[in-house]
Amino acid sequence: MSKKTPETRLATHTNEELYYRDDGLVSELMGNFTFTEMMFMHILGRKPSSGDVVILDAVLLTLMEHGLTPSAISTRLTYHSAPEALQSAVAAGLLNVGSQFIGTLENASTLLMALLNDADEFDVAARRKVKELRAAKHPLPGFGHHLHRPDDPRTEKLFQIALVQDGIKGTYIDAMKRLSAIIDDELGKHLTINATGAVAAVMLELDVPPEIMRGFAVISRSAGLVAHIHEEQSHPTARHIWDIVEETVPYTGDALTK
Repeated sequence: MSKKTPETRLATHTNEELYYRDDGLVSELMGNFTFTEMMFMHILGRKPSSGDVVILDAVLLTLMEHGLTPSAISTRLTYHSAPEALQSAVAAGLLNVGSQFIGTLENASTLLMALLNDADEFDVAARRKVKELRAAKHPLPGFGHHLHRPDDPRTEKLFQIALVQDGIKGTYIDAMKRLSAIIDDELGKHLTINATGAVAAVMLELDVPPEIMRGFAVISRSAGLVAHIHEEQSHPTARHIWDIVEETVPYTGDALTK
């Protein structure tokens, strides 16, 4: 049996033109489409509606900057070590877009889809899953924030933006809110829907598969990390961060007593 020849539908070129999928970069795209529109088209393979672009822009803005969090600290420290390689510093920061920070939107979207597709009615399935996660001492993806209490201001704004766009049914936003109410009931206290939980819901409204959602976070956070590098060039913090670690994390071995 002959082996299937690999193929791509993403890009090709001639001497006169470059093509993103089947659209000419020079003759059709440049000057006519924004980066957000082209990114949507290139990744998902369909042209976005005006509402899709509004929602995706809001998502990208939400995820771009979170201050001196692990990704930004890693970028600044790496740039301090290798200022000749800006790309390495950005890459170091992007390695922190994982299951604990930013990338939790993938876990939250997977959970929402599983609950909506469960054989049991949504509330029953949700309550069962919350009990399972709590019993296993696993985090509730998309919920909780160390700073934004009782509610994350970004969440309601994202929901408001999404729900007024044509073609948005609100199925996943409603599911996230229902899950939130069940979590509050199980915990006996209010736990905020954080920004990544909100992003997960609105991205599902755009039919973005959970397995590539983290990619949009990577794209967005890249811009924020370049900003941190630019600031590091004129107002460095990396050496200060390093000094703080040396001053506050004591050595507890026996070497100094020998």
